[in-house]
Amino acid sequence: MSAQKILMITGDFTEDYETMVPFQALLAMGYEVDAVCPGKKAGESVATCIHDFEGDQTYTEKRGHNFTLNATFADINPADYDALVIPGGRAPEYLRLDGAVLEAVSHFMSENKPVAAICHGAQILTAAKVIEGRTVSAYPACRPEVELAGATYADIAVDAAVTDGNLVTAPAWPAHPAWIAQFHKVLSSAQQGSLAA
Repeated sequence: MSAQKILMITGDFTEDYETMVPFQALLAMGYEVDAVCPGKKAGESVATCIHDFEGDQTYTEKRGHNFTLNATFADINPADYDALVIPGGRAPEYLRLDGAVLEAVSHFMSENKPVAAICHGAQILTAAKVIEGRTVSAYPACRPEVELAGATYADIAVDAAVTDGNLVTAPAWPAHPAWIAQFHKVLSSAQQGSLAA
């Protein structure tokens, strides 16, 4: 079978680990991954931020790496992709205002294609109105949005993930091992044609 093609939609001040780690891990596992950002072209980069948990009431934020995009958002057709990844960070806050982003997310969800979102990535899912009736994890500060969108908020450990059909979500980057493993399982089921609708 040919390698599955995965689309990653990201943007400036995306969370560093939540972008770099899944991008590299999925490539290492043999998937094709196109990372795109609205308004930017292949070869350009997005700034990342590092969110850390250092004992304060909320996460701290520091400047991260520059992450190089390898595809152009304006040129992509969601129908050409088998799955979608939505990293967290601050990017989802403004990406959810982009109609083309929401249309792309709606395509993946309506076609029952595998979708993985982590941390604040749930803000894009809620804006796209695609999680009603689903169980969704996200950074705890996103819980009100998840519930207002008609989903059940999965109150799980920070290093855990939850799968609901085609959708794999997690609260933050400490969940990468669980999140990526569950997403890989959903991708494998989809390739075998056994992903439940």
